[in-house]
Amino acid sequence: MSCYRIALAVCAAIIFLVATFLIGAPRASAAAASNRPRHVFILVLENQSFDSAFGAHSHAPYLSRDLVAKGELLRQYYAIGHDSLDNYIAMISGQAPNTYTQNDCLTYYDFKMLTPKLDKDGQALGAGCVYPAVVSTLANQLEQKHLTWRAYMEDMRSNCLHPELGHPDKNVIATRESQYATRHNPFVYFHSIIDYPTCAQHDVPLSRLDDDLKSIATTPNLVFITPNLCNDAHDGESAICPGGGMVSADRFLRVTVPKILAAPAYRKDGMLIITFDEGTDPAACCAEPTGSNTVAPGRIGLGGGRTGTLILSRFVKPGTVNDNPYNHYSLLRSIEDLFGLEHLGYAAQQGLRDFGPDVYNASAAK
Repeated sequence: MSCYRIALAVCAAIIFLVATFLIGAPRASAAAASNRPRHVFILVLENQSFDSAFGAHSHAPYLSRDLVAKGELLRQYYAIGHDSLDNYIAMISGQAPNTYTQNDCLTYYDFKMLTPKLDKDGQALGAGCVYPAVVSTLANQLEQKHLTWRAYMEDMRSNCLHPELGHPDKNVIATRESQYATRHNPFVYFHSIIDYPTCAQHDVPLSRLDDDLKSIATTPNLVFITPNLCNDAHDGESAICPGGGMVSADRFLRVTVPKILAAPAYRKDGMLIITFDEGTDPAACCAEPTGSNTVAPGRIGLGGGRTGTLILSRFVKPGTVNDNPYNHYSLLRSIEDLFGLEHLGYAAQQGLRDFGPDVYNASAAK
């Protein structure tokens, strides 16, 4: 064989080996990724204790019986504060309550930082409602990693709806025209989101959900769903809220949850988390820090009360219970771990438990 032919053969072998490596690697990664949830659906309800939501006398039989039988119930899950807004903010940023967010920011004030940088725990020191751009969120993390997110807000009349800075919030009390509550839409409390066109693209009315669920390609990696003030169990029975409380919430779940469970993205590698913003007491778990901006996240105590959380997925064993302690910072940490993201704020707290294999694992997949 001539030297020329030998050289060609060697080159061909090298090309084959390189091509095999390059083509094979993504397949291995895809296989690994399929062993964990890659589409996470979070549905947040309001102001209910564990017993009210999941107890024997719950007024939500679809949630407390039908859905619990299909998923894993986290019986020691706690909110991190009172009232609503500080809990929502913690879920997506790891920021602890301050005196403004504890009062639901009925006026849309800018957050005033006492120092230009975050502290050693990733907390913004100061007070206010709309956090400066230095404070990142789960949404920002996903975008930076070229992953997708969308928040679906029931009754929101236009995309990324929020008050003008320094002005009162007009979406506080339910009306016949709208039962949207700004304080239940955490994404509009960060300049890292509202200062950019992506807010209008990603923070949308709930009416968009049905179309987005039709295919894997149109379903975001993170779906965050907030029902209106009636359907999230916040308001009691009234002329505009038939049933009220958990009765209304259960009715909403009966319509919405089957759509999610039937969606191609959920069936492929989805996980649905049904949780509550706060409970009815100031109980806490998980060595929750008191925070740099308040000594009592629960106003009169350390936390936001025991609420419980339900997880449905092909990666969990149906009809199981979990008595490990978790809170909203655990929720954020768990989602960050799923997508390979850094831990924000108190989600990075040393010793904080994430869901991990205690909740979902490859062996549970069918």
